[in-house]
Amino acid sequence: MPRGRYSLHDPHDHTPLAEEHFQCAPGPSGWRYVSRLTTPAGDHLGSVDLALDELGRPIRLELHAGGWQVRGAALDGVTWVRTDPTGADATEGNVRAHAFTGTSPAFLVATARLLHLTPSAAATRVRLVAFTDPVLAPRTLDQSWALVKSEAHATDSGPLMVDEYQVTALDTGEQHVIHIAGDVVLAAPGIELEDLQSPPSRFV
Repeated sequence: MPRGRYSLHDPHDHTPLAEEHFQCAPGPSGWRYVSRLTTPAGDHLGSVDLALDELGRPIRLELHAGGWQVRGAALDGVTWVRTDPTGADATEGNVRAHAFTGTSPAFLVATARLLHLTPSAAATRVRLVAFTDPVLAPRTLDQSWALVKSEAHATDSGPLMVDEYQVTALDTGEQHVIHIAGDVVLAAPGIELEDLQSPPSRFV
């Protein structure tokens, strides 16, 4: 069960945004990721709880940030309920999309799991609903994912397979590279893996 800490920063000016303390593990029905977010000063900022089924589809999502809450799942595309900090106003949304995304590294692992890409395959288009900080506002976006290569890297605990993805935002054409090993993001724009207390889990 990987457990560790990511630092999140603005990918453009590198302003520190948050620390994400996480643990994740595959299970009999899929994969689950839970984390708590703190400010760089250590104050509570929010949390992420994401569960995927064996095909990589989100069967449960719960996000908290700034008093806002989102609960969602894959249902007729993706469906969610967003509740304001007072708890008095809940708004339901539904989009014909494949999955969710957001600032948490969990969503990169989840999208990679959903697509099951191979290095020889063409880039795959995916529609996602992003929940943007600080109020978890929903936004639908389209991306293109391609698995550039998979390489084995020697570690103290044996070979570690690292997948390199190229992700393209289809509305702007902006491209970036993501490195994922199992269920841990090693590097991505705005994301640094600062601490990892056990090796990544290997998906089968």
